[in-house]
Amino acid sequence: MRLDTQETVAPEGAAAATAPIKLRGMRGMIAAKMLQSLQQSAQLTHHASARLDALQELRDHCRGRGLAVPSLQDLLLRLIVQTLGDFPALNATLEENCITRHAAVHLGLAIPLPDDLLVAPALFDAPVLRLGELPEARRALTEQARNGQLGVKALTGATFTVTNLGRSRVHHFTPLLNLPQVAILGIGGVESRAVPDSDGWRAVEVIGLSLTFDHRAVNGAPAAAFLDALCARIEGLAADAFDHEL
Repeated sequence: MRLDTQETVAPEGAAAATAPIKLRGMRGMIAAKMLQSLQQSAQLTHHASARLDALQELRDHCRGRGLAVPSLQDLLLRLIVQTLGDFPALNATLEENCITRHAAVHLGLAIPLPDDLLVAPALFDAPVLRLGELPEARRALTEQARNGQLGVKALTGATFTVTNLGRSRVHHFTPLLNLPQVAILGIGGVESRAVPDSDGWRAVEVIGLSLTFDHRAVNGAPAAAFLDALCARIEGLAADAFDHEL
């Protein structure tokens, strides 16, 4: 018996779409840093979720008072910096078997660049920036990154990094450490969850938080305590907490 065979025809333009991308230049440097991160540290990730009711109420309060309405990202960054003040073990670096806990919080912000590249420059002395100053500081850092104007100090000076997936369905993920830092916080997407109330059930928005830490420098309990404290700060925020900073 003869079996007829069908020749598989590649879609038009498929050959032109196949092209090797060499890991060189900035892409090569990023790839090498990521591999080094996994090979030279003991990484573990804790996940948590925080309700956003209080942050939304704060933003509504600002609208009603005619104040500048802070973005969700800037509110989270401000609360992260405040929480780090209570957990110096996470605002640290580990080099040559020596842990250095830094008095100043230099907040690394992961910034995507064209061609799927990524940098995480430092927002130096982040605690002294008022909430109303954060948007301009972030914009300036982003412009410098995209224009190739970041110096070595900015690219290597962060003591703790935050990476944000923005409007994504990914609620939790596993960010890689930016060595020699011992911790990085990933902000995931927002999702709705049903919670009980006096009338039965209602929907609330929650945000995913993922903390990767170097287990050589930070144990699981203090890392969990940091996430617990951050979530409590997010969920317990007073509506007028930042009036003086706007």
